Amino acid sequence: MKVGFSFFGVHPTRYPVLATKADQVGFESCWQPEHLVFPVNIPPTYPYSADGVPPVNPSTQLYDPWVTLSFVAAATQNLNLGTNVYILPLRNPFVTARAVGTLDMLSSGRVILGCGIGWLREEFEVVGEQWANRAGRANEIVEIIRKLWTEETVEFHGKYYDFGPVKFEPKPTRKPHPPIQFGGTTPPALRRAATLGDGWIGVRHAPDELRKIVATLDQHRKEAGREKLPFEVTVGTPGRPTVDDIKRLQEAGATRVTVVPWQMPPQGTRLTREMALAGIEDFGEKVLSRVR
Repeated sequence: MKVGFSFFGVHPTRYPVLATKADQVGFESCWQPEHLVFPVNIPPTYPYSADGVPPVNPSTQLYDPWVTLSFVAAATQNLNLGTNVYILPLRNPFVTARAVGTLDMLSSGRVILGCGIGWLREEFEVVGEQWANRAGRANEIVEIIRKLWTEETVEFHGKYYDFGPVKFEPKPTRKPHPPIQFGGTTPPALRRAATLGDGWIGVRHAPDELRKIVATLDQHRKEAGREKLPFEVTVGTPGRPTVDDIKRLQEAGATRVTVVPWQMPPQGTRLTREMALAGIEDFGEKVLSRVR
């Protein structure tokens, strides 16, 4: 069972020291959330809360995931570096392929492109990207990126992207290419992950709910003739899960869980580096040692 962690509540300047400790105690991966820009007023359209209110606000500090994860890569040896999740149709496919490919090279092949198609219409409008066709564009982007990463000469003629022969070097260190894993729980999102992706990334799901999602993913993969290809199921957990919590998710079909290994302090109190390091050490001793 793979166990990753999120940098929730931590300033990026502390990422390397925390990631180094996490690497030492046995975490498999670290995960960075992503948004490009927020409008002044965020509408209640977040799909993963009962009231539609997202766990962020317009003043939430945002950081480029490929820059911050490069910072982490330089301080670690084994930790995989993932995004949870990168909004694919907000960017030109060449930009994404170059950024991810560069981090793949710098990290010796430790990148996971966790991506989605976005839930915030206003974010698309601000940067001038179309909202209504984002799913169709994301499908083409995945095909383009894979071609850029694996083929010597690339051309593409689709509905949304069209270009003649190009060269794109270097190719990724990881073969055949860094995994592309999709988030989302709507029927189209699950189908997209199963038929296009190398894995699926969930938010927080109880074992019974996860079991149903995995069954749906398996069915879509079988129908697409992809059931024998490698496929990861990553699911988040609320707070610090117990060993039994993780085992129940594993039995439900998860191949990886992501956690926040430190206890968040009371509101108005700052999470110190020492508190975060102690949380990583404690989680490694009490949980990781018993699920690896």
